[in-house]
Amino acid sequence: MQEVLSVTYLWLKAGHLIFVIFWMAGLFMLPRVFVYHQECAPDSPDNAAWIQRERRLLKIIMWPSLLVSWVLGLMIAWSMGYFASGWFLVKLAAVLGLTAYHVWLAGYAEALARGERKLSGRALRMINEVPGIAIPVIVILVIVRPF
Repeated sequence: MQEVLSVTYLWLKAGHLIFVIFWMAGLFMLPRVFVYHQECAPDSPDNAAWIQRERRLLKIIMWPSLLVSWVLGLMIAWSMGYFASGWFLVKLAAVLGLTAYHVWLAGYAEALARGERKLSGRALRMINEVPGIAIPVIVILVIVRPF
């Protein structure tokens, strides 16, 4: 039985990591797409193309990757009893923060589709650093488990 659980754990972990990578790629890419979108004229054919690109990125890559990452991650946490570990609870808070960031990005994509350009390109470039700050924290928590 232990062998089955260890093999299952490895597959869950591999799947989790694969989908986290897909999700992070989208979290890095979407704000950059917003910058290019905002640089085109609101009534141009390019504007419609950027809206379509943003929707596809969210629908085909980001939302499914978010969902699978969460499901597999929670399965791993439950099967390994991580909910009682301090490092895991901090990691969970960081992932909740990234999830909120993802939801905010999806909302900003909808605002852009309506023609609302609330942020500057500079602000979007700064916002693009959020996953770059969160990833090292999460990786250190998972690998080092400092507490």
